This record gives sequence, structure tokens and C-alpha cells, in this order.
Amino acid sequence: MIVTQNVTKYFGKFQALKNISFEISKGEIVGCLGQNGAGKTTLMRLLTSYLPATSGKILIGGIDVSKNSLSIRRKIGYLPETPPLYVNMTVRGYLKFAARLKDVPSRQQCIQVDRVTEECHLKEVENKTIRILSKGFRQRVGIAQAIINDPDVLILDEPTSGLDPIQILQVRQLIQNLRSQRTVLLSTHILSEIEQIAQRVLIIRNGEILADASMEDLLSGSDMRKKVVVRVRGDKPLIEKILQGINNLKQIRMDSSEDIHCIGLEKTGSGEQTSALCEQVLKAGCQILEIKELKPTLENVFLSLHSSGAKESQ
Repeated sequence: MIVTQNVTKYFGKFQALKNISFEISKGEIVGCLGQNGAGKTTLMRLLTSYLPATSGKILIGGIDVSKNSLSIRRKIGYLPETPPLYVNMTVRGYLKFAARLKDVPSRQQCIQVDRVTEECHLKEVENKTIRILSKGFRQRVGIAQAIINDPDVLILDEPTSGLDPIQILQVRQLIQNLRSQRTVLLSTHILSEIEQIAQRVLIIRNGEILADASMEDLLSGSDMRKKVVVRVRGDKPLIEKILQGINNLKQIRMDSSEDIHCIGLEKTGSGEQTSALCEQVLKAGCQILEIKELKPTLENVFLSLHSSGAKESQ
């Protein structure tokens, strides 16, 4: 559905994107992550034909964006970080206007407006002027205009910005419900949001793709899954002596609070060292309070990739 081939974008002498290539299939929900200035918004503006690429090719549904920008815009729903709203209009009036702009047939316009106001939970404010709405409601109006023409591709830049927790859950559910209907690419700074919504992740740093993988592969490949935490209660010098006496034990850290100690270990394939530690702790008359394998999070992976990327660029 979306194909980018060696896409580069310059602003003057500044290179915002550097030979970006990826493909997104129909029905995928893909999260785009990166720090401020990484190139996420530039990429989205190129995909939606708001900006031309300096070089490379972008195809949406097999159509070249640079050659058929009007056709592309009919296929895409786009929510920029700041929703394009006319604040003097009512919500319903604005959505009818958006439907006309996007060539929704006149007989379908009211039907589409009713549908998106329902899906985006706007019924209670549909006759109010946009100017008086909260930021959360304005954001939902922006999402409504993005989907009013039933686009094949939906591109969302910070879709939950300014929303309260209940509204965030509603928008997440809306995006997830769109999975079978259209392809979704969303950018956000909220890593947990990507983790809950996206099937796949693109991580961008300084205009380059650091990672392009399914959520499952990205998390399973993290070295965090090789770490174990053991919490014990006992005398600190005794615990330290036990740790020193176990062969090949790869200790990462030990944090202590009074007589409770949190020991971080690097997990081995068989787990023999962890078992040996527990056995010695119990023999010494100390208590084992907890043993857990650390589960990787998207935040850990993101920070690790950015840290390694920064070292390579130095």
C-alpha cells in the first residue's frame, strides 16, 4: 500500500531525510518513533504530497506521489500535529466542508458526517462552534475530517496530543477498529501508545531508519529478556559473600534498602547461576522474596537504539 524507495529530502543544505526505504502493507498499523527533529513529520508530509521529495520515489496504492498528487490526496486521510480547523465554523459545518473538499458525493456527505461524529464521539458538540471546544475535542474533530472520505491510508501525526486519559483510550480503540479497513501510519511521543496500537515500528534518528520490525520481533530481540532480578532479605555482607562465591555469575547491580536487596543478573541459557544463588541464599538462612525475568519494553528498545546510534555517529 505504501512504498518508499531511497527517499531523501533537503531543506537548503540541511538533509532532513536520508535514503529512507520501507514498505507498509494494506491493513497494517505502523508506529513511527523518533526524537524531535528526527524527520517524522517531514516523512509524513512527503507521503501526503504536502512536500515534494528531493530524490527517491513514493508510491501509494501503486500510484507515484510526485506524478499524481491529487489522486493520492483522495486516497489519504491526514491529521497533522496541529489540526487544520476553521474555528468560526460549527463542528458539523466544518465536517460537511471537509467532505466537499475531499470529493465525497453530495448524497453521501450527511451520511459520512453522521458516521464520523459517531465514531469520534462528537455528537454532543456537533452544533457548537469549534472555537469554544477544548483541545481534546478539537483533536477529535481533526481525526473526523481525516477519515470523512473513507481513505485507504490514514496518516496521523500525534493523534492523541492534548487528550485526557478517557479520550486517549477512545482514540486508541478507534484506530484499532480501523485496522481491517485501511492502512494506518501514526507518529507519537507516547511509547506505550505505539506498543498498544501498532503491529510494527519504524524508529527514525537524524533522518535515517534505525529499526523497521514487527513489535514482537523488536521486543524479543531486546537484550532485556536476558536479565533476571532476585530480591532477597538478609545481611548485606553475607549476601555479597554469596555472590562472590558463585562461579560465572554475571551480576549487573545490587540495590539495597536496609535488609532487602535487589540483585540484577544477566540470565544464562540454563539459568544455573540463578539457581545456585537461590540455593546459597536459602542455605545461609536468608529469604527469597521475588524472582522475575525482566520483560522488554518499547521504551528500553528505543533508548538502546538511540544510544548505540549516537555512539556510531561519533
